[in-house]
Amino acid sequence: MEIILAKSAGFCFGVSNAVKLVNELTEKEKSGIYTYGPIIHNDQVVEQLREKGVESIDNIDDAIPGRHIVIRAHGVAPQIYEDIKNKGLILNDATCPYVKKIHNLVNKKCTEGYDIIIVGDKNHPEVIGISGWCENKSSVVDSIADVDKLDIKNDKICVVSQTTLSRKKWEEIVEYIEKKYGNVVKYDTICSATSKRQDEVDEISKIVDMMIIIGGKHSSNTQKLYEISKRNCPLTYKVETSGDLPPVDIKKIKKIGISAGASTPEWVIEEVIKKMSDLNNKQRVDMNEQETEMNFADAFEKSMVTLRDGDVVTGKVIGYNNKEIFVDLGYKSDGIIPIEEYTDEPDFKISDEVKVGDEIEVYVKKVNDGEGNVLLSKKYLDALKAWDDIAKAYEDKTPVRAIVIEVVNGGVIASAKGVRIFVPASQISDKYVKDLNEFLKKPINVRIIEFNEKKRKLVGSARVILEEEKEKKLKEFWANVEVGKIYNGVVKSLTDFGAFVDIGGVDGLIHKSELSWSKIKHPSEVVKVGDNVQVTILDADKEKGKISLGYRKTEDNPWYKAAQKYKVGDVVKVKVVRFAPFGAFVELEEGIDGLVHISQISTKRLAKPEDVLTAGMMVDAKIIEFDQENKKISLSIKEVKPIDPVTEDTSAPAENSEGESAEEPTEHKEEMDVTLGDIIKKDE
Repeated sequence: MEIILAKSAGFCFGVSNAVKLVNELTEKEKSGIYTYGPIIHNDQVVEQLREKGVESIDNIDDAIPGRHIVIRAHGVAPQIYEDIKNKGLILNDATCPYVKKIHNLVNKKCTEGYDIIIVGDKNHPEVIGISGWCENKSSVVDSIADVDKLDIKNDKICVVSQTTLSRKKWEEIVEYIEKKYGNVVKYDTICSATSKRQDEVDEISKIVDMMIIIGGKHSSNTQKLYEISKRNCPLTYKVETSGDLPPVDIKKIKKIGISAGASTPEWVIEEVIKKMSDLNNKQRVDMNEQETEMNFADAFEKSMVTLRDGDVVTGKVIGYNNKEIFVDLGYKSDGIIPIEEYTDEPDFKISDEVKVGDEIEVYVKKVNDGEGNVLLSKKYLDALKAWDDIAKAYEDKTPVRAIVIEVVNGGVIASAKGVRIFVPASQISDKYVKDLNEFLKKPINVRIIEFNEKKRKLVGSARVILEEEKEKKLKEFWANVEVGKIYNGVVKSLTDFGAFVDIGGVDGLIHKSELSWSKIKHPSEVVKVGDNVQVTILDADKEKGKISLGYRKTEDNPWYKAAQKYKVGDVVKVKVVRFAPFGAFVELEEGIDGLVHISQISTKRLAKPEDVLTAGMMVDAKIIEFDQENKKISLSIKEVKPIDPVTEDTSAPAENSEGESAEEPTEHKEEMDVTLGDIIKKDE
């Protein structure tokens, strides 16, 4: 008697991932773990997990806050996520990537105004979850009769399927929907693993005398396998464990086919095969027209692709999460590529680069990673292929892009498509680097300066590239530099006297006086390191390598604006700010000062301005002179409202010690001719 075992029998990657996640949590957490509904439709697995402290709940309110809860592969509606958050539970989402894709799809189409039709079982948790992502406004159909009951007026209709739906049913129902409603948008969202499993059962059930479908009583995909097989093979039996096996008449049954639903663990399949083998351990299998002794356990193993550590194989991507990529290799277990074995790129996003259904060539690191999975590496295979490219780059002295993956003694290790390159600390930059960790997980361009093929040793230098680029930029700069030319730059450092700015590989200085029209104590009052600034070349000395830059804009010059705002004859309110023997300096606004000569304060003679004025005093004054070029504004208080000192006798002029009439000192009169620009310079 011959046994034919479907290659795809057993756990799909989504169920495998969910069960694996729960088992990992049981090893870490001691306070109990919840699953929202049974993690899979298999009572034996659920019972095993219950013994480890895993409790299946259907109501979030029944949970104790602070514990972990796992969302099974079926997925859930958005409201469940909100309930979990509000309850204070720790979410672990094992939703199958195929199902998550449907969630996003119906949510988008619902937002765009489409009516959603889901082809599937309305009571199945997967369908309930999908409906929640389109505001529970979907129509669920499982037969042509269900379609006849629909009354949709919208001319925008989107149709999706339950992932475990049989393809035959999908095609029949979609064809009927299109006849009834005309043009509809349809998405075949049947899981590729489901399709593969169903296709295998359809083929095997046509050539065997008996078919055994292993799976849970409540498993939807197991039931569909049973229905497909039953159409071709009347002697089809659905069993949950080896104890449910029917009696076998070995005289009549020459071929038996076996498949299992996605929720059936490997050990259950093996138990079924072992029991059949024990019942019929003397049966012979016709193999290449020669009879060879072979039990059913051997048949299970020999139906699978053979893998060995070190093999290079091609598989198909069947799913991923944010840490791993799952690959169908045609082996009894799916292959797993951890993200660190896929690439060293720091900003790599699996969803942007990997698509379900992609074919991928990988290197087998371990056939059994300790958990029954096949550990794969794309990065290792890339490194094998990239070696020749690195060798050519060494010969041609061309740059190699690499990612710094490790800081080691004396330098860093960078990875170029998986090829490790040592970069000494002295070669990682053209400047002194205090902490090499600032380069970790960042890309750098290096030139291979040492290549030892026999030892597979590579030494790279970023410094030589940076120095060459800097030299090139310098030549280009000095060849094109012009006084008055505007550049965009980045502030690199600050000193007490100014700010150094990189204007494209060349550093220039903005002196403190060129940063602002108003007086500042430190450049940090205007700019900070890292700022993008627009500067003007004020001076460029090629021999000395010095570049002077201007930052303040003419249009920001307060005197430029003042010329438009103030006119001779205007009366303005000013603030007394400081004094000189010949008068008082007043502020019209920030950055604009003027002078009230001592003779323009009062109608009386004053010994000093402080006789009638105090710092901070607000007074009205008239503009009597405005010289924008020399930044000079002269004002008069006495022409508006003179401020006279209080005296006991003002009938006669005061006499000096010689008995002469006291007049205004000559030196004060001479100060009348001093320009405001000279005063400001003298004051500074």
